[in-house]
Amino acid sequence: MKKYKFKINGQTYEVEVGGFDGSNATVSVNGTPYQVEIQGEEKKAKTPVLARKPVVNKPGEGQIKKNESSGAAYKINSPLPGTIKKINISVGATVKAGECVMIMEAMKMDNNVMAEKGGVVQAIKVKEGDAVLQGDTLVEIA
Repeated sequence: MKKYKFKINGQTYEVEVGGFDGSNATVSVNGTPYQVEIQGEEKKAKTPVLARKPVVNKPGEGQIKKNESSGAAYKINSPLPGTIKKINISVGATVKAGECVMIMEAMKMDNNVMAEKGGVVQAIKVKEGDAVLQGDTLVEIA
């Protein structure tokens, strides 16, 4: 409990403020307890205000355009982001399932990119030294 002394019109009052229950409080004035309702503005949380203007992109800005070809070709996609280190195949070559088609460096390690299905290489979408993201198409096999 907090104790206060008030002087009103020359009269001194000893006030003890007890516990709060929502907007009600227990107050003792000169030993007499009272239940009082507190009125006033509630404190509002301050929300930060954005001080800069919102970024507005031009149409098509910030989008990566991927070269997609039509047809029923099987696509070998990049398993993770990295850099193409070596390409072991060429367009028109026949590959078998499980054959290493290229080596890519990711997280400072060389990773073999394998063909999951066999067939004839229709297109190679990357060249040595290219940086690729996860899911980018690397090779198309028909």
